[in-house]
Amino acid sequence: MKAWPILAIAFIESSLFLGHWFIYHTLVVFLAGSLSSAATQGLRNSLFLLAFSFVAAALVGFRYSNPAVSFFYLVAAVWLGVFDFFLLAAFLCRLVDSSLHLAGLHQNRPLTATFLFAVALLVCVYGLLNARRIRLRRVPVHLPNLPAAWRGRTALLFSDLHLGHINRLGFSRRIAAMAARLNPDVILIPGDVFDGTPVAPDRLAAPFKQLSPPFGIYFTTGNHDEFGSTAKYIAALTGAGIRVLANEKVVVDGLQILGIPYHDSTYPIRMKAKLDDLRPDPGTASILLSHVPNRLPIVEQAGVSLQLSGHTHGGQIFPFTWMTRRVFGKFTRGLHNFGTLQVYTSYGAGTWGPPMRVGTNSEMVLLTFE
Repeated sequence: MKAWPILAIAFIESSLFLGHWFIYHTLVVFLAGSLSSAATQGLRNSLFLLAFSFVAAALVGFRYSNPAVSFFYLVAAVWLGVFDFFLLAAFLCRLVDSSLHLAGLHQNRPLTATFLFAVALLVCVYGLLNARRIRLRRVPVHLPNLPAAWRGRTALLFSDLHLGHINRLGFSRRIAAMAARLNPDVILIPGDVFDGTPVAPDRLAAPFKQLSPPFGIYFTTGNHDEFGSTAKYIAALTGAGIRVLANEKVVVDGLQILGIPYHDSTYPIRMKAKLDDLRPDPGTASILLSHVPNRLPIVEQAGVSLQLSGHTHGGQIFPFTWMTRRVFGKFTRGLHNFGTLQVYTSYGAGTWGPPMRVGTNSEMVLLTFE
């Protein structure tokens, strides 16, 4: 086994352990006198075990698939989201306490901790409910040199379903049912249909067989689709009637649709070489499916009209929403211009890790060509 995965796991686990210790220490300090010795020991033992839960669940979940593993992964993932907001609550406890001390005001530490941790728990409940609600965004798109036949037609964009231990068959059925009701002319999926876990891909992809848009369904892989059994994922999607574009270009009633897999988009030289091979015709509108909204100078130079991406999730939950914005800027979500290239990035329909959304929404996007 290579050294870098071990180092990465060690770094992540160390960070989680320190965060759990900070929550424990904050609760013990702020609830001093309210916790019995047995309660304090129980809290310490619980947080110690929870500190290792998500890494353990992820390692097990990427090798095995059964109801027990899926339940363990779900519990650990939910706790990871709760941990995020409990950690924020602990920091706020310290901040409020320091501010009141500097101002010479009375401090009621138990009340402060109870209030902030209760708010954090309510935010978690909201996040769990919000993630399950999939919004529909309707976005008009004007593409230069769009074939006349495509004016007024619609393309449904959805990405980042992350089908696996959490988003299971019921979720894929919901997505397929929503797509069928919208009756788009074409469906475009820029990656991460699967979460990379050893689930039954044929079963999870089966609901998409009911979809039959007039001009087809097109997909290219995201980073999670390239974890584990990529060939099985691709075979499952192909069997469901989805055209997988792996460095390919198809012309659909005059509109060019291209797909670059995630692994080829990660290297600028390789990305440029693949686009050079595909030779999009600048005289006709083209759409590129590329999972991550990056390599935009290369894509613009190739003469692509519109890039469709996902991947960012918008950060999914605060404060990662802020961090993601610092990485991807305005291309974190929505329709934006990069020179002559237009880029649309979706928040995605599913979630990764904590099945929560705070500060973002799960979405599907209906593009109308003008």
